[in-house]
Amino acid sequence: MIMSFFRWITRRPKRVLTAAILLLIPSILCFIATKVNYDVLSYLPQDVASVQGEQLLEEPFHAAATSMVIVEGMPPKYTDDLLSDIKKVPHVSNALWLSGSLGIQVPTEFFPTELRDSFYSGDSTMMIVQYDRPLSSEETMEAVVSIRRLMNERCYIAGMSAMVEDIKELVLSEIPVYTVIAVLLTLLVLLLAFESPVMPFLFLSCIGFAVVYNMGTNILLGQISYITQAIAAILQLAVTMDYSIFLYRRYEEEKRHTDDLPEAMARAMTAAFAALSGSSLTTIAGFLSLCAMRFGLGPDMGVVMAKGVVIGILCVVLVLPCMILLCDRWIEKWQHRSLIPDFTGFNRWILKHRRLWIAVFLLLLVPAFYSSKRVDIYYQISRSLPKSLPSLQSNEKMKETFGIATEHVIILDRSVDNASLEEMEDRLKEVPGIDKVLSMNSLLGKGIPDFFVPDRLRDVFQSEDYQLVMLTSTENPATDRMAEQLSSVTEIVKAYDPSALITGESAMTEDLREVFDKDYVVTSYLSVAAIFLIVMLVFRSLSVPAALILAIELAINVNLGLCWFRYKSISFIAPTLISAIQLGATVDYAILITSRFQEEIRNGKDRMEAAVLAGSHSAPSVITSALVMFSANIGVTLVSRLYLIQEVCTLLARGAMISAFVTAFMVPCILYEMEPVFRRTSMNWDGSGKKGEEIIQKE
Repeated sequence: MIMSFFRWITRRPKRVLTAAILLLIPSILCFIATKVNYDVLSYLPQDVASVQGEQLLEEPFHAAATSMVIVEGMPPKYTDDLLSDIKKVPHVSNALWLSGSLGIQVPTEFFPTELRDSFYSGDSTMMIVQYDRPLSSEETMEAVVSIRRLMNERCYIAGMSAMVEDIKELVLSEIPVYTVIAVLLTLLVLLLAFESPVMPFLFLSCIGFAVVYNMGTNILLGQISYITQAIAAILQLAVTMDYSIFLYRRYEEEKRHTDDLPEAMARAMTAAFAALSGSSLTTIAGFLSLCAMRFGLGPDMGVVMAKGVVIGILCVVLVLPCMILLCDRWIEKWQHRSLIPDFTGFNRWILKHRRLWIAVFLLLLVPAFYSSKRVDIYYQISRSLPKSLPSLQSNEKMKETFGIATEHVIILDRSVDNASLEEMEDRLKEVPGIDKVLSMNSLLGKGIPDFFVPDRLRDVFQSEDYQLVMLTSTENPATDRMAEQLSSVTEIVKAYDPSALITGESAMTEDLREVFDKDYVVTSYLSVAAIFLIVMLVFRSLSVPAALILAIELAINVNLGLCWFRYKSISFIAPTLISAIQLGATVDYAILITSRFQEEIRNGKDRMEAAVLAGSHSAPSVITSALVMFSANIGVTLVSRLYLIQEVCTLLARGAMISAFVTAFMVPCILYEMEPVFRRTSMNWDGSGKKGEEIIQKE
């Protein structure tokens, strides 16, 4: 049935390719229409306290996002006019400046000291701007852009919304650049590896189709993360190129048996579809393991990339054959010798010194696993961004001028009386690192009567059912000192209102730390278990998957452990992505060489000759695949100023080379030494039809 279908395709390559090209049009339109989320914290689970607090800020306070605007060295009239202009910006729900709320004719000396210090410092003043849409929504980011246009060079806008807008602009400017670099570097690798200079262009064209289709179908998800958008195309290129290479190599083999090119291609497509459907399962399992994360970024990337692998396979077995058939005469016309050498002598040398490589393998296990677990992980989003971004410079200005590194927002029940509120605020002021406490209670102080406070200012702090207390902190988010501070604040606040919620960047970052630490463990174990099961079913063995996964896990932990030896911190997302993606994508290297080893054993070769042949025949494919993944990711590393993206791609590039090294140097030695164990713990390992138990009884 499937063979007939493939024969139908190979007899109509122009029609199929035309249909594939036409499908690019809706895919591109859907890709353009797909929304991109630039706020990492928005992927926190909805049931954590800080997220619930954010939801209350959105409704009933209509303060889904907040920015601080600092005006330096300008007269009150300018600031008041700026305030009026900001209030007119669409989706700005509230904008307040102390003098603007109470009147610029009221001397600042009349305000309570703490209140005055919260809004004034030297010749600088600060206003609070609130938005009626979430901080990462398009409407809020457009409002930030509009506010920036209103300000002069002595004004600064700080806060998460401004940071998200900067991330958006940076991502949109970088993606085209490093995508082109990744394609060019990959093209260079393929031109060196293949005999025909035409084939690399066909491979990249096929992957291009798959990438566009994948990005277009993302519209079905509603939106995707900017991290996914930034590296999905690069990853899809890196992990699916093997499939194109496999199909072409199989087509070359089939051409030796028939002069009917469409028939040869149909046979190659049938063989490739069966083989790739199985081998791709490990890669798909690695990506899908990310869907087990509570942090929404995992499912976001997992679904997009697993879908990308499936679409990649379909393009390889449907689109690429048509391209090859239409270009076959040019492929045959231009040929050169592949620059990848023969590895037979190399593999004999490796196996001759197998005890040395086994010893290296065993000696590396402990330090690799030890160091990888001690890599310094950072959770502060701003650390993954270049310091030159306007939002980060504004945040630094706010810290230097007003001593504010971050803010906490406490949401209390309206029933908490003023006496309890004043007592709670006094206790909060004693918490190390808490600079100022701002609430309706502190606004009134002892000198301003209740009726004197404008409704606009009152609406910031009170609703029908809730009231807010804002804390400014001198501690940076995602630090141990911040964790201690939040713990103390939570303990104090809960004593007065057990249902109170604490939110803000730091509270959400702490929740992110807790959620992600658990997600990392779950994802790591799940990816290993899923891939173990797949390899076990492929080889019908318990020992083979254990050996292969241990080898790739060594590569993963060496990769992560190098960060510890280099005293380099990495972002929270990197270890989880690397553990799942490097395992899923590069365990295929080990499966490839093991499959060939088993095939040679079944052909009657002794284990030494089988290991030599498996290594020499598999090495070119492994090296080419690793170089493709390296070149695709290293282009991002060289260009991107987003450290989070840069770190992930650096680790993927380095991980591919380490996995290739482990596969080339250590896996043949492991296969040789473990072959007797494989025979005893596998079903029909040598093709005799006997189970491992029967072999043992016979022996």
